[in-house]
Amino acid sequence: MDKVYASAAEALKGVAADNLTVAVGGFGLCGIPEALIAALRDSGVQNLTCISNNAGVDGFGLGQLLSTRQIKKMISSYVGENKEFERQFLAGELELEFTPQGTLAEKLRAGGAGIPAFFTRTGVGTVVADGKEIREFDGENYVMERSLVPDVALVKAYMADRSGNLIFRKTARNFNPVCAMAAKLTIVEVEKLVDTGAMDPDSVHLPGIYVHRIVVNANPEKRIEQRTVRKA
Repeated sequence: MDKVYASAAEALKGVAADNLTVAVGGFGLCGIPEALIAALRDSGVQNLTCISNNAGVDGFGLGQLLSTRQIKKMISSYVGENKEFERQFLAGELELEFTPQGTLAEKLRAGGAGIPAFFTRTGVGTVVADGKEIREFDGENYVMERSLVPDVALVKAYMADRSGNLIFRKTARNFNPVCAMAAKLTIVEVEKLVDTGAMDPDSVHLPGIYVHRIVVNANPEKRIEQRTVRKA
């Protein structure tokens, strides 16, 4: 099955809608689906719940959707690089569900594995555990966390074949595979597309069964979140 679409906008047709829960891959600005985020912004959808490790930066990544006020809630573990996020949150204009980073990864992994909930020690005795079930195992308290099953995942990979088998590039893999596995429908942005059968099966990081739509962005901007250089 050929899953390739002509553009990010085409890949979002029939998918983008108000009130969606969207998981977005990336860690900082590393491995984010730049073209898909921009196309989601341009679609004009509203009241999105976004699941992502962080919220981009002002004017780029998910920061674009914050600046246009299209996100109503973030489920994240880190948001410290985005001033508009801070402003909206402190003004009570944006909901935030803070989730420890490892817990966020496991909530997505569990969602993809069909596991509705799990217990973890992370967050016990903090605001993270407020309103959640606490249970004792072997003399230690654990908090129950519900898994995440987003409506849509926007994912970045380095290479795909036309059937959706994916290869990620180094640390840009980060949250992308678990987002793809957890969602009901996954759209992937890739830099390189090859014919089905051209990949070495042992090199495939994520099988195409998790991928529904593919769009090629051969020359992404790939911004560096914090550029640090030595003085001459």
